Amino acid sequence: MGKPIIATTSLAGCFGCHMSILDIDDRILKLFELIDFDRSPINDIKHISQRCAVGLVEGGCANEENVVVLQEFRQNCDVLVSVGDCATMGGIPALRNTISLKECLDEAYLNGPTVFNATGKVPDSEDIPLLLNKVYPCHEVVKMDYHLPGCPPPADAIWEALVALLNGKPLELPYELIKYD
Repeated sequence: MGKPIIATTSLAGCFGCHMSILDIDDRILKLFELIDFDRSPINDIKHISQRCAVGLVEGGCANEENVVVLQEFRQNCDVLVSVGDCATMGGIPALRNTISLKECLDEAYLNGPTVFNATGKVPDSEDIPLLLNKVYPCHEVVKMDYHLPGCPPPADAIWEALVALLNGKPLELPYELIKYD
């Protein structure tokens, strides 16, 4: 039997949680001994190609493409983990939930103080994913098995979570790894 396979993705977020994955420092070499990556920004694979033991998702769902990616992860990952505050609560991208989508687009493309838009149109190309009316945390779109809080979660919390999940143990992180006081 081969090594467990994990997949990672970043939806509406900043890639800070992936930076936290890289911040496990030299343990990343140990991680590569334990697992194989399928889809991930780390290896630039764009679609899941096989069944994955664990899927790590950072970012919330702000557009239709985010929803499709999240549904792909749910269908292809045995365990799905929302990583970081954007995935668990919507995070900074969800600040736009306080205003209408039209008002947000008008400010960004038409009325903002630094906007120069000679056409006076909001971009609407079919190549641009359609924005949702609000930003959703992942668990409001699909069932998530675990949540790692933080902006971003500490590298040690991600490491401990992965090791526990890959060894079939319950995910019980000590308070020291998830405290923010």
